[in-house]
Amino acid sequence: MESNKKTYLIVIIAALGYFVDIYDLILFNVVKETSLAAIGISGDSYKAYEISLFNWQMFGMLLGGLLWGILGDKKGRISVLFGSILIYSLANIANGLVTNIEQYTLCRFIAGIGLAGELGAGITLVSETMTKEKRGIGTMIIVSFGALGAVFAAFVGKIVEWQTAYFLGGGLGLALLLLRAGAFESGMYSQLKTDKSISRGNFFMLFKTKERAFLYLKSIAIGVPIWFMIGVLINLSPRFVTIEGVNTKEMLGAAVMFTYIGLSAGDVLSGLLSQLLKSRKKVIYIYLSLSVVLILYYLNTPVQSFNQFKISCLLLGIGTGYWALFVQVASENFGTNIRSTVTNTVPNFVRFSVVPITVSFKILSDSMGAQNAAIIVGSVCMLIALVSLYLMKETFSKDLNYHEID
Repeated sequence: MESNKKTYLIVIIAALGYFVDIYDLILFNVVKETSLAAIGISGDSYKAYEISLFNWQMFGMLLGGLLWGILGDKKGRISVLFGSILIYSLANIANGLVTNIEQYTLCRFIAGIGLAGELGAGITLVSETMTKEKRGIGTMIIVSFGALGAVFAAFVGKIVEWQTAYFLGGGLGLALLLLRAGAFESGMYSQLKTDKSISRGNFFMLFKTKERAFLYLKSIAIGVPIWFMIGVLINLSPRFVTIEGVNTKEMLGAAVMFTYIGLSAGDVLSGLLSQLLKSRKKVIYIYLSLSVVLILYYLNTPVQSFNQFKISCLLLGIGTGYWALFVQVASENFGTNIRSTVTNTVPNFVRFSVVPITVSFKILSDSMGAQNAAIIVGSVCMLIALVSLYLMKETFSKDLNYHEID
């Protein structure tokens, strides 16, 4: 019973941590216009710095994914879980104090580094702690509850000043550190750590064999459509939809809120369906197929009202609801000595894919329009994901107590 209580505590800490993680990740998109205006950035300068700040945040997440992933295999999952929470909490608080664009850029970069570690550490820890039959439920709880952080960010961003919104995120993260005392390290990792002959956290080990390298790349590829939908269809929704009487800020706030409500619901459904079918692959196939239908509906159905737009975003969010399963599959495909590195870097490489995705979209949209550009870019993302998924093995109930040979 005591062991069960500790396991539940790990799931709760990871879920709350991911809630604050997503809150901070999305908060920038919610308050960027008002916060940049407050430090003198508007007009054409705003458009340039908006993209620059977002890219610096994503670059920080890419770097942080590598850093936290390697540290998780070398030093332990618990240290990364709380270390990442501390970093992005302090960056949040500092972000509420910025007075110029240089300070803002530095805060988004540091926040990106911190944000990169929480999800991977939490899922790695839960995967190694819970039974192989039920670990998917733990991941489902973490991601579905965490996604609601975006809804909270959209709500808070509307009712308080942007500085207060950043302070709140930092305060919530620091409060989570109080739960550290009850957390415990993964038994699989603790056992592995005693064997000094086993290499841990070696990122380049992923490319020592052709099979391992392709497996890693396939693990990334199956998640790319998620960030096509979020990065292009949602974050750039004013390119596709114009609603009389609704300004860009209001539209983006609603798009983020309803998309992440859908994502949260989708993750719950995909997790339960995975347990029912005892398969990760089948459920991801279902979600990718559903996403194709939802994308075509979104791009080809004229929007008559703001409520219709919100429903479209909600449905797209449900289509992205295999995020938990995708990260779980990555975690289950690699040995304990490299698992944290994989579980941290894979979702952050997928998040970073939004940069080439949006660049490709913008280049194509200049010549063929937003709708056609989205269909082409989305089709490429979907095709790569489907082929990669087809070539992967099922991981449901796979024994994770093994290590990769250097």
